[in-house]
Amino acid sequence: MQIRLHQIIPIPLQEKQLAVDSDIWGNNRTFHSGECIKITAASGRGKTTLAHFLIGLRTDYSGTLSVQNKNLAHFSAAEMAVWRREQLGVVFQDLRLFPHLTIRENIELKTYLAPRHIGENTVEWMAEQLGIADLLNTQAGICSYGEQQRAAIIRALAQPFTWLLLDEPFSHLDNTNQQKAITLIQTVITQRGAGLILLDLESDNHFSYHQSFQL
Repeated sequence: MQIRLHQIIPIPLQEKQLAVDSDIWGNNRTFHSGECIKITAASGRGKTTLAHFLIGLRTDYSGTLSVQNKNLAHFSAAEMAVWRREQLGVVFQDLRLFPHLTIRENIELKTYLAPRHIGENTVEWMAEQLGIADLLNTQAGICSYGEQQRAAIIRALAQPFTWLLLDEPFSHLDNTNQQKAITLIQTVITQRGAGLILLDLESDNHFSYHQSFQL
């Protein structure tokens, strides 16, 4: 599945003239499923803004963002629902977990909206890999931010997707837990032949990137 950015510039960044030196804003870029894409930017350059454009949560930009050659801004409500439910796994920077639900309930919530496509014990296995198996029945709101971040990663990996979108997904993980998360993500996207778009503050060598850009 192909994602194409054609001369995209956020309206707020146009006004602040922050799009001048960007590899993304105001340029033409095409991402193909199966590719790992790294987009690096300092705070305030629009990482989360770009994530929201890709998810379809915001459309305040000039230019065209296309999925399979169809303008995302022209998706019907039904098409947008399919895009988010079946084609796009997301780890939001603010995580968007429900604090009153358990970690397990947060992880499995989205799988109720689509046919179950993972093995019976896959959630438990992923939680074991990331060191939160003993927290599956604990309310998310009383877990540390790092524990919640690992839960959000598992939630994204447990759903159907052809693209995995990560917005600063390791910000509260120490080096050991970060490497565990990276290994799990790499295993899952390789198994599925899925693409990865990682938005982060700094350059790194965590994945083998097909394309790398400065926002």
